[in-house]
Amino acid sequence: LDIMEYGGGSVQPGESLRLSCTVSGYPLANYAIGWFRQVPGKERERVSCIGRGGGTNYALSVKGRFTISRHDDANTAYLQMDNLKTEDTAIYYCAAEPWADSCASSYDYWGRGMQVTVSS
Repeated sequence: LDIMEYGGGSVQPGESLRLSCTVSGYPLANYAIGWFRQVPGKERERVSCIGRGGGTNYALSVKGRFTISRHDDANTAYLQMDNLKTEDTAIYYCAAEPWADSCASSYDYWGRGMQVTVSS
């Protein structure tokens, strides 16, 4: 499974970004998807996840601001990030776990990551 992430960049506080995670090699429908982020020197944090069945979960720090979705017919999952804050600055990763109907506790496949910077 190959994972490609798109949509990172630099924005100001209060603005929005939409991250995309496109898989190839196997259908997205086979996988639960997780979005993670990491700041250098800190532990990786799971931001959100969506199972094969569509159930979602969010970190408390992003609940109400971020929305995860999946479009299996396009083999793409999204993370809509609204009202971004400076503390959302991190490298964001998409990960996939096969055959997980709900959010997975671990993920076998990872994208390369992309920088999201929120700064005034």
